[in-house]
Amino acid sequence: MSIDTTTAAKVAKLARIRVDDEDLPALAQDFNAILGFIEQLGELDVDDVEPMTSVTPMRLPRREDVVTDGGQQAKILANAPDAREGFFAVPKVVE
Repeated sequence: MSIDTTTAAKVAKLARIRVDDEDLPALAQDFNAILGFIEQLGELDVDDVEPMTSVTPMRLPRREDVVTDGGQQAKILANAPDAREGFFAVPKVVE
């Protein structure tokens, strides 16, 4: 896929970036370089590569799945400007 100056101007407008007309050819060239790099990445064979969350193999820390000390409804609602029947009360915004 090739990006021309018209498409580069449209992308700049959609991104709400002001680009002068004399800078559009350079922007289109940059877009084409990025797309060329993406095409190179698409040529890689990654079938045997497992997805990873980090560059170093490590296990994510996990906490025990235990019940905590709930029952703090009154303390939490004490900070609310308006609470009714055990819930936060908010003004109606949709009519």
